[in-house]
Amino acid sequence: MDGLTARKREVRRDLLAVRAAMSDDEVEQAAGALADRALDLPGLAAADTVAAYVSVGREPGTVRLLDVLAERGVRVLLPVLLPDDDLDWARYEGADRLVESERGGRARLREPGGVRLGRDAVVDAGVVLLPGLAVDRRGVRMGRGGGSYDRVLARLSAAGAEPDLVVLVYGHEVVDELPREPHDRPVHAAVTPEGVHRFRAPGRTPGA
Repeated sequence: MDGLTARKREVRRDLLAVRAAMSDDEVEQAAGALADRALDLPGLAAADTVAAYVSVGREPGTVRLLDVLAERGVRVLLPVLLPDDDLDWARYEGADRLVESERGGRARLREPGGVRLGRDAVVDAGVVLLPGLAVDRRGVRMGRGGGSYDRVLARLSAAGAEPDLVVLVYGHEVVDELPREPHDRPVHAAVTPEGVHRFRAPGRTPGA
């Protein structure tokens, strides 16, 4: 294990420990506030298609946000984890249509039970909401290390798609600096229960 990999593992461990210590009430209150802040994003108001995800465990809650977007007539795409850790996509049709799945003994996921749309369906999204453990002031996102969303972001780049990339995290998870690898693609914004942090405009590369 090289130094950067070890550093990332250490940071992930610390971030997960803080989340694990949150109470159920804290998580529930944060989910409502997060939805309110996210819905203020101009990109979400204008998007016909949004790629999102169903929160699990102590992740910032997303179901309320998904429901409001669907009620507005937005086409909401949710990921389906494939055996190779890549992501397929299917449309969100309500919380009652989500099915539980488990991959390799990991935490149970809730995924859409409808028609699979293919790995490339995400390129139609005007906004992509990303899970993360933290994000830094440059827009560098730290995920759980599985690489699923690294593939999604690479697929968007290869297709020339430029959606607004938005990570959903808690306020204390917006930090000064995170370890970064060459393939890490910065996001445009982060939404926390307290507000929105904008790092760069969609369609621009860092420093442009």
